[in-house]
Amino acid sequence: MQRERRGFSGSEAVAGLLILLTTLVQGQWTDRWGGVNVAEALARGGQRLEEQFPRSCGGWEAVNDLTADPRGLERAGAIGHVSRIYRHRGTGRLATVFAVCATPHDASGHTPDRCYPGAGFQAQEAESRRSVALADGRTADVFTGTFAKAGQTLRIFWTYGGDGRWIAPPIARLGLAGRPLVYKLYVIVDATGPGAAEAKATGEAFLAELLPAADRALENVP
Repeated sequence: MQRERRGFSGSEAVAGLLILLTTLVQGQWTDRWGGVNVAEALARGGQRLEEQFPRSCGGWEAVNDLTADPRGLERAGAIGHVSRIYRHRGTGRLATVFAVCATPHDASGHTPDRCYPGAGFQAQEAESRRSVALADGRTADVFTGTFAKAGQTLRIFWTYGGDGRWIAPPIARLGLAGRPLVYKLYVIVDATGPGAAEAKATGEAFLAELLPAADRALENVP
């Protein structure tokens, strides 16, 4: 007896569509369709970050290299990193930089609101998105917020770059999709003594000089 042919049910069609969409989205997140060797691009980007990231910009000079927590680097998926303190020659103000090279998936997963509570900090000022005027006439988008614990308050800025632009997408994993790598950059200013307004001004003044210099150092990667 000939078996009766059965068509797809509505639920099966929906399930198939969801699988297809999930595959496409994952492909974008991981750059599966980009024709780029992601491992090689990450290796080049990480090396360029560690060797070429500027030690001076405008009136700022690096004064101390810091040792990063290996567990934190592993959680961030870091392929190359920079962690150092800069001082402004005129004012003496300090700003700390922490930057990593990583895949968009890894870079978007570890933001200060997730990392700093683990170190005993609590969010004090809610995260906000700002546009910062750069020294070369462009603008950069950054997130910023404050985090505090007993006796210490930090003003933190963070942003993502790698193609001559620094962006702060509302949903980072989607906004960074399609790239083999990104650079995630934190600028941290101690707001304990000077207060919130001065710490914010210090961070933005530093970013205005740092980001154009970082673009020149990291250009053509991959």
